[in-house]
Amino acid sequence: MAAGAAEAAAAVVEVGTTGQFEELLRLRAKSLLVVHFWAPWAPQCAQMNDVMAELAKEHPQVSFVKLEAEAVPEVSEKYEISSVPTFLFFKNSQKIDRLDGAHAPELTRKVQRHASSGSLPPGGSKRLEEDLSLRLKKLTHAAPCMLFMKGTPQEPRCGFSKQMVEILNKHNIQFSSFDIFSDEEVRQGLKTYSNWPTYPQLYVSGELIGGLDIIKELEASKELDTICPKAPKLEERLKVLTNKASVMLFMKGNKQEAKCGFSRQILEILNSTGVEYETFDILEDEEVRQGLKTYSNWPTYPQLYVKGELVGGLDIVKELKENGELLPILRGEN
Repeated sequence: MAAGAAEAAAAVVEVGTTGQFEELLRLRAKSLLVVHFWAPWAPQCAQMNDVMAELAKEHPQVSFVKLEAEAVPEVSEKYEISSVPTFLFFKNSQKIDRLDGAHAPELTRKVQRHASSGSLPPGGSKRLEEDLSLRLKKLTHAAPCMLFMKGTPQEPRCGFSKQMVEILNKHNIQFSSFDIFSDEEVRQGLKTYSNWPTYPQLYVSGELIGGLDIIKELEASKELDTICPKAPKLEERLKVLTNKASVMLFMKGNKQEAKCGFSRQILEILNSTGVEYETFDILEDEEVRQGLKTYSNWPTYPQLYVKGELVGGLDIVKELKENGELLPILRGEN
């Protein structure tokens, strides 16, 4: 009887409606709930389902759920799921963490951290501190100019972060960002790592420059432009990107991992031609994602370019294939 109960507890639950999801949030409020937003067409999701099944056996006190993202769009839109796989972590019916992508080691770490009651083995606390310090070093060096903020540049979630983004954009400074709301460990750990208690925080080449007040001072003294790297003008950047390879595909995901059904279909068509091509993941760069729509006068993705010229999206590529015109175009014969 006890073995059967343990086996049931270790099972991964599949949810198919918004009502089922909300009911599960309510029923499992007191335990950690891990939700995998997945798609049947994505092989990386199948791999992560296997990882989650193993984690369910190791952590019977944690509730693991599978939710097909495109089948329950209301839930996916509410939690801003733009790619698969994505994992959300809930406690007390509130989202406490998020993981985008097929990162099995990181998923395991997050489950272990959130499931922990706070007790650590001897030496465990020091080891965790060392792991966090290494992670923070990598994050602060992730781009020449890194902004740790509340929210994203597109949707700042506090006035100070919004002002910081406005200043950087006004000076055409090229920067990447990290949403500290997405990771509580980073949010708290970076305060100690940098000895700076508030956000936003701006880093250049891994070194802390400061918060909003210091950036304002640097702007006033005209030093900001000499410290931070300049971004190329968007139009110039898009021209370079569309000409990066003879055949360029702008898509959600990449050659190895398509993150939407349309991108997956166009990959299959291109792969069937045998023509070499490069891809650009628009989910990794919001500026390109929005700017290319205007640059090409084409509102959706994927977008296929040959020698810098737009061919079209999935429907046009399908038509060209059916008409026997696709291969000559990809080879530059038309």
